[in-house]
Amino acid sequence: MGAGSDDEFTDYVTARIPVLRRLAYLLTGDGHRADDLVQQTITTLYVKWQRARGADNLDAYVRKMLVRTYVDEKRLAWARVGLFREAPEPAPVADGGAEDRHLVRAALSRLPRRQQAVLVLRFYYDLPVDEVATALGCTAGTVKTHTSRGLATLRRLLGDSDAAAFQFAS
Repeated sequence: MGAGSDDEFTDYVTARIPVLRRLAYLLTGDGHRADDLVQQTITTLYVKWQRARGADNLDAYVRKMLVRTYVDEKRLAWARVGLFREAPEPAPVADGGAEDRHLVRAALSRLPRRQQAVLVLRFYYDLPVDEVATALGCTAGTVKTHTSRGLATLRRLLGDSDAAAFQFAS
Protein backbone atom coordinates (compact mmCIF):
# COMPACT_ATOMS: atom_id res chain seq x y z
CA MET A 1 0.00 0.00 0.00
CA GLY A 2 1.33 3.45 -0.92
CA ALA A 3 1.87 6.33 1.49
CA GLY A 4 -1.24 8.16 0.24
CA SER A 5 -3.29 5.02 0.63
CA ASP A 6 -1.94 4.54 4.17
CA ASP A 7 -2.97 8.09 5.01
CA GLU A 8 -6.46 7.48 3.62
CA PHE A 9 -6.77 4.31 5.67
CA THR A 10 -5.54 6.03 8.84
CA ASP A 11 -7.90 8.97 8.38
CA TYR A 12 -10.88 6.68 7.76
CA VAL A 13 -10.18 4.40 10.71
CA THR A 14 -9.47 7.29 13.07
CA ALA A 15 -12.83 8.86 12.22
CA ARG A 16 -14.79 5.59 12.45
CA ILE A 17 -13.28 3.96 15.59
CA PRO A 18 -16.00 5.28 17.96
CA VAL A 19 -18.82 4.00 15.73
CA LEU A 20 -17.15 0.63 15.21
CA ARG A 21 -16.45 0.24 18.90
CA ARG A 22 -20.05 1.09 19.78
CA LEU A 23 -21.36 -1.54 17.36
CA ALA A 24 -18.87 -4.10 18.67
CA TYR A 25 -19.85 -3.33 22.26
CA LEU A 26 -23.55 -3.67 21.46
CA LEU A 27 -22.84 -7.06 19.91
CA THR A 28 -20.52 -8.41 22.60
CA GLY A 29 -21.58 -6.60 25.77
CA ASP A 30 -17.94 -6.54 26.84
CA GLY A 31 -15.58 -3.62 26.27
CA HIS A 32 -12.47 -5.81 25.98
CA ARG A 33 -14.08 -8.19 23.49
CA ALA A 34 -15.41 -5.19 21.58
CA ASP A 35 -11.88 -3.77 21.32
CA ASP A 36 -10.60 -7.14 20.08
CA LEU A 37 -13.38 -7.35 17.52
CA VAL A 38 -12.68 -3.83 16.24
CA GLN A 39 -8.95 -4.56 16.08
CA GLN A 40 -9.51 -7.74 14.11
CA THR A 41 -11.84 -5.92 11.72
CA ILE A 42 -9.40 -3.04 11.22
CA THR A 43 -6.56 -5.46 10.56
CA THR A 44 -8.62 -7.25 7.91
CA LEU A 45 -9.66 -3.90 6.46
CA TYR A 46 -6.01 -2.87 6.15
CA VAL A 47 -5.22 -6.00 4.18
CA LYS A 48 -8.23 -5.43 1.89
CA TRP A 49 -8.01 -1.62 1.79
CA GLN A 50 -7.35 -1.30 -1.95
CA ARG A 51 -10.57 -3.15 -2.74
CA ALA A 52 -12.58 -1.77 0.22
CA ARG A 53 -11.96 1.91 -0.51
CA GLY A 54 -13.66 1.45 -3.87
CA ALA A 55 -16.90 0.28 -2.24
CA ASP A 56 -20.04 2.30 -2.92
CA ASN A 57 -20.73 2.60 0.81
CA LEU A 58 -17.52 2.09 2.76
CA ASP A 59 -19.24 2.37 6.15
CA ALA A 60 -21.69 -0.42 5.26
CA TYR A 61 -18.79 -2.52 3.92
CA VAL A 62 -16.83 -2.17 7.17
CA ARG A 63 -19.94 -2.71 9.32
CA LYS A 64 -20.56 -5.92 7.38
CA MET A 65 -16.97 -7.02 8.02
CA LEU A 66 -17.34 -6.39 11.76
CA VAL A 67 -20.67 -8.20 12.06
CA ARG A 68 -19.45 -11.18 10.07
CA THR A 69 -16.29 -11.35 12.17
CA TYR A 70 -18.46 -11.38 15.29
CA VAL A 71 -20.81 -14.07 13.97
CA ASP A 72 -17.93 -16.23 12.70
CA GLU A 73 -16.01 -15.86 15.99
CA LYS A 74 -18.28 -18.45 17.58
CA ARG A 75 -16.82 -21.12 15.30
CA LEU A 76 -13.29 -20.53 16.53
CA ALA A 77 -12.01 -22.74 19.34
CA TRP A 78 -10.53 -19.88 21.39
CA ALA A 79 -13.93 -18.17 21.57
CA ARG A 80 -15.16 -20.98 23.82
CA VAL A 81 -12.33 -20.56 26.32
CA GLY A 82 -13.33 -18.75 29.50
CA LEU A 83 -10.58 -17.34 31.65
CA PHE A 84 -12.91 -16.37 34.48
CA ARG A 85 -16.21 -17.71 35.67
CA GLU A 86 -17.26 -14.11 36.29
CA ALA A 87 -15.66 -10.81 35.46
CA PRO A 88 -13.15 -9.82 38.16
CA GLU A 89 -14.84 -6.44 38.60
CA PRO A 90 -18.44 -5.43 38.09
CA ALA A 91 -19.15 -3.33 35.01
CA PRO A 92 -19.50 0.41 35.71
CA VAL A 93 -23.08 1.60 36.07
CA ALA A 94 -24.22 4.46 33.86
CA ASP A 95 -26.76 7.08 34.91
CA GLY A 96 -30.46 6.74 34.11
CA GLY A 97 -31.90 3.44 33.04
CA ALA A 98 -28.75 1.49 33.72
CA GLU A 99 -30.66 -1.33 35.35
CA ASP A 100 -32.87 -1.73 32.29
CA ARG A 101 -29.88 -1.63 29.96
CA HIS A 102 -28.14 -4.24 32.08
CA LEU A 103 -31.19 -6.52 31.99
CA VAL A 104 -31.58 -6.10 28.23
CA ARG A 105 -27.86 -6.67 27.67
CA ALA A 106 -27.96 -9.84 29.79
CA ALA A 107 -31.03 -11.15 27.95
CA LEU A 108 -29.52 -10.24 24.58
CA SER A 109 -26.34 -12.14 25.42
CA ARG A 110 -28.40 -15.31 25.86
CA LEU A 111 -29.54 -15.23 22.23
CA PRO A 112 -27.65 -16.94 19.40
CA ARG A 113 -25.08 -14.65 17.78
CA ARG A 114 -26.97 -14.16 14.51
CA GLN A 115 -30.13 -13.18 16.41
CA GLN A 116 -28.08 -10.77 18.53
CA ALA A 117 -26.55 -9.25 15.40
CA VAL A 118 -29.95 -8.90 13.72
CA LEU A 119 -31.55 -7.20 16.74
CA VAL A 120 -28.63 -4.83 17.28
CA LEU A 121 -28.51 -3.83 13.62
CA ARG A 122 -32.30 -3.52 13.29
CA PHE A 123 -33.09 -1.70 16.55
CA TYR A 124 -29.91 0.00 17.76
CA TYR A 125 -28.72 1.00 14.30
CA ASP A 126 -32.20 1.29 12.79
CA LEU A 127 -31.13 -0.47 9.59
CA PRO A 128 -33.75 -1.79 7.18
CA VAL A 129 -34.17 -5.54 6.72
CA ASP A 130 -32.37 -5.53 3.36
CA GLU A 131 -29.23 -3.87 4.75
CA VAL A 132 -29.13 -6.29 7.67
CA ALA A 133 -29.51 -9.19 5.22
CA THR A 134 -26.62 -7.85 3.17
CA ALA A 135 -24.44 -7.39 6.25
CA LEU A 136 -25.09 -10.96 7.40
CA GLY A 137 -25.03 -12.53 3.95
CA CYS A 138 -28.53 -13.99 4.21
CA THR A 139 -32.02 -13.35 2.85
CA ALA A 140 -34.49 -10.76 4.09
CA GLY A 141 -36.75 -13.61 5.19
CA THR A 142 -33.99 -14.99 7.41
CA VAL A 143 -33.55 -11.56 8.99
CA LYS A 144 -37.29 -11.36 9.67
CA THR A 145 -37.25 -14.85 11.19
CA HIS A 146 -34.27 -14.00 13.43
CA THR A 147 -35.99 -10.76 14.44
CA SER A 148 -39.22 -12.51 15.34
CA ARG A 149 -37.55 -15.33 17.24
CA GLY A 150 -35.09 -13.02 18.97
CA LEU A 151 -37.81 -10.64 20.16
CA ALA A 152 -39.96 -13.57 21.33
CA THR A 153 -37.04 -14.93 23.34
CA LEU A 154 -36.29 -11.48 24.80
CA ARG A 155 -39.93 -11.10 25.82
CA ARG A 156 -39.82 -14.49 27.51
CA LEU A 157 -36.53 -13.72 29.26
CA LEU A 158 -37.59 -10.24 30.37
CA GLY A 159 -41.14 -11.21 31.32
CA ASP A 160 -44.31 -10.30 29.43
CA SER A 161 -45.17 -7.29 31.60
CA ASP A 162 -41.73 -5.75 31.03
CA ALA A 163 -41.79 -6.62 27.34
CA ALA A 164 -44.81 -4.41 26.68
CA ALA A 165 -42.85 -1.36 27.79
CA PHE A 166 -39.57 -2.68 26.40
CA GLN A 167 -37.79 -0.63 23.76
CA PHE A 168 -34.19 -0.74 22.71
CA ALA A 169 -32.26 2.27 23.95
CA SER A 170 -28.99 3.40 22.51
